[in-house]
Amino acid sequence: MILDHFSGPRELSYNYLDIAFSPYDDYWKELRRMCVQELFSAKRVHSIQPIKEEEVKKLIESVAESASQGSTVNLSEKFLALTVSVICKAAFGLSFHGTVLNNNSFDKLFREAFLFLGSFSASDFFPSGGWIVDRLTGLQERRERSVRDLDAFYEQMFDLHKQENKDGVEDFVDLLLRLEKEETILGNGKLTRNHIKAILMNVLLGAISTSAITMTWAMSELTRNPRAMKKVQSEIKNQIGNKSMITLDDIEQLHYLKMVIKETWRLHPPAPLLVPREVMSEFEINGYMIQPKTLLYVNAWAIRRDPETWKDPEMFLPERFMDNNIDAKGQNFELLPFGSGRRICPGMYMGTTMVEFGLANMLFQFDWKLPEDMVVKDMDMEESHGLTVGMKNDLLLVPVKYREH
Repeated sequence: MILDHFSGPRELSYNYLDIAFSPYDDYWKELRRMCVQELFSAKRVHSIQPIKEEEVKKLIESVAESASQGSTVNLSEKFLALTVSVICKAAFGLSFHGTVLNNNSFDKLFREAFLFLGSFSASDFFPSGGWIVDRLTGLQERRERSVRDLDAFYEQMFDLHKQENKDGVEDFVDLLLRLEKEETILGNGKLTRNHIKAILMNVLLGAISTSAITMTWAMSELTRNPRAMKKVQSEIKNQIGNKSMITLDDIEQLHYLKMVIKETWRLHPPAPLLVPREVMSEFEINGYMIQPKTLLYVNAWAIRRDPETWKDPEMFLPERFMDNNIDAKGQNFELLPFGSGRRICPGMYMGTTMVEFGLANMLFQFDWKLPEDMVVKDMDMEESHGLTVGMKNDLLLVPVKYREH
């Protein structure tokens, strides 16, 4: 079942839908509480700000070198590398960007995992015999290989944590391994190694790609809309002044930047179908009786381009958020970049601050132009496919450094 219209779901009882679609047992509650406390709370996000600043400085230095040579920068790769480094250092205590595992780079490993997680297979529609088709097409074999590679990555990470002496400083992986050793009970059972791998997969795949995708789409839309680019850069220059780098506190003053990000989420939701929900109890919607075990897909892409909700929905207009209270916290169904309800993304604050901080500093430090002999109409805005949807082809721009510190 797919919900693709904004007004229909909103007319229903929000609490009723949340209960019907969102299993929330003791195991899940304990797990969510632990993840929020250790990774995603405002206190934790502020505590890892030095990591963000260090990685953004490296990004600025790398882009500045390209600017001095007048060469093109692959912003898709740069933003991905930034988020990989920040999340891995913050959550895992290690950096895996560029690491080779079973002849695959770490970056390729998690990109393929996202592709397979978001793909549809014959067995999804024909449970009794669809697996045969998946075997014949090679899809099942590729999925199994991806799972094996991910498992090898986790085991390598566990080994590194056992070897390193971090002077008693415990990161998230150390915490999970300690809880496993202590046979800690979560919900109705002990925390096992497989539980830990599943938790880390959620953190890894849920946190890295979405932030990089949003920053890339934002830069592509700003490049296509010079008026918006000029406006957001003017705001940043006026607010930040002669500082060498934007801080987290400075972001609160950048109101137009926040509108740009909201409009990017509206036009280019990183997860266009959100995360599928499984119906837990029978209920009725728009005259249809929905049975338990039905998979529900929320078509956020269609909702955010609904002409009944948005004026000129295909246009990039950050100003549309100037005179309304629509935010991304899950209460406004017109805009749900992090989902809603009890299963809303726990990393919402971390993801938002990562996008704001990375994007603001790239706009603060550099002007951006298209490669030589290329004009706006030549930009390829085709979307990729998968659980998350980024640009099908990498975003290539030429940086021009306009600030000397």
